[in-house]
Amino acid sequence: MNYLEKRILEDGIVKPGNVLKVDSFLNHQIDPMVMEEVVNEFLNYFGDRKITKVITIEASGIAPAIMLAAKLKVPMLFAKKTEPSTLKNENRYESEVHSYTKGVTSNVIISKEYLDETDSVLIIDDFLANGQAALGLADIVQQSGAEVAGIGICIEKSFQKGHELIKEAGLDLFSICRIKSLEDGEVQFMEE
Repeated sequence: MNYLEKRILEDGIVKPGNVLKVDSFLNHQIDPMVMEEVVNEFLNYFGDRKITKVITIEASGIAPAIMLAAKLKVPMLFAKKTEPSTLKNENRYESEVHSYTKGVTSNVIISKEYLDETDSVLIIDDFLANGQAALGLADIVQQSGAEVAGIGICIEKSFQKGHELIKEAGLDLFSICRIKSLEDGEVQFMEE
C-alpha cells in the first residue's frame, strides 16, 4: 500500500454519488508530504521520457503538476476554465470538458504561445473518473501537434469509464492509486 492510499484510508471521506473527498490533504488543503510522494511515483514512471511541459486543468491538478515540473525542470502549464481578458481574441487551443464531481461543462483553453509541435507533454491531474479532463487536455495537446508523453493521475476511480476511454485512445496512463469501489462508504483499492 502506497502513501497516498494510506492517507485516503485515514483522512478520505466517501460522499454520496461516488465522490471521494480528499480536501484535507490533496486538493484544498495540500499536504507537502503527500505531494512529495505523488511526485516521486510520477518520476519513477515517467522520469526517463523527454518531457518538455507538464500540463493540467485549474485548479486541483496544479499542486502535483507544478511540483513535478520543478523536479523535471520544465514549465508547467494549466488550462484555464474561464476566458481571462488576456486571452480574448488570441490564438488558443480549446476543448470542452465535463467535470464529474462538479457536474459542469467548461471550455478549457491554453494559449498557442505556450504549446507547439516541438513539445512532449505530460498530463497530470488529481482525479480520473470519466476521463473527460484528461481527454480534453490530450485533445489540446494533439491540436498543437505536440506529443502526449503520458497521463499521470493521483487517484483513479477505476469503476468509472475514464481508464477504459484513455486506454482506447492509445494513451499511456499511470495512476498512483486505483479505487475499485466506494460502495457503502468504504474505499476498496484495485489489487496489484
